[in-house]
Amino acid sequence: MGENAVPSNMAELLVVRHGETSWNVLGRLQGHAESDLNEAGKKQAQAAAEKLASMGLEFAAIYSSDLKRALDTAQAIADKCQCSNVIVRENLRERCLGDLEGLTRSEARTAAPEALKAFMKNNDFLPIPGGGESLEQLCVRVQNAFEQIASGSLGKRVVVVTHGGVLRTAHILATGLPCSGKVVNASINVFRISDEKDWTITCWGAASHLQDIGFLDTGFGGDKLSG
Repeated sequence: MGENAVPSNMAELLVVRHGETSWNVLGRLQGHAESDLNEAGKKQAQAAAEKLASMGLEFAAIYSSDLKRALDTAQAIADKCQCSNVIVRENLRERCLGDLEGLTRSEARTAAPEALKAFMKNNDFLPIPGGGESLEQLCVRVQNAFEQIASGSLGKRVVVVTHGGVLRTAHILATGLPCSGKVVNASINVFRISDEKDWTITCWGAASHLQDIGFLDTGFGGDKLSG
């Protein structure tokens, strides 16, 4: 077994948050709504791609949320890492925010006050009005998504491109605790999931590849009050 080999009873998932979007900058809640990568976001995606390519590792596949901001980030990584196997999974989407999608929190106070109230409450089982998910529903979806990928990738490394809310949920699943701070756009996070569905995190929030590009100080979309 080589020094960088993944044990045969587990999968290694290098999980990347999508690059910055125009709505991240404006503080608009995205959820399942579409918002394109801005120029900084495209540079962040390229920087993440170059970082992953520089590791000298073999990636069996690249999985991506079907939302365009993630898929465009995944394609940049696929091109740089010469991995043509990009697999799109709807269950890697951001949390559905229902009536809040497309609104800033300030706008939501008037346009969707009940949805905002549900979003701000510390209640894992309360869905957001307008078809939004509860935190518990998100947790079940993220666990299923990651464990499905892992079970089909034992002994292998894969890249997963997803969203801030998904990454925060994955941190809780792996550690039992919420992550401290924000999930930065285009940061790299490494999970190992065994065939017994034991989760560990071996790297969290790696962002040194972004030092010449920068990222939003707010981390919008990467903290628990944005998405």
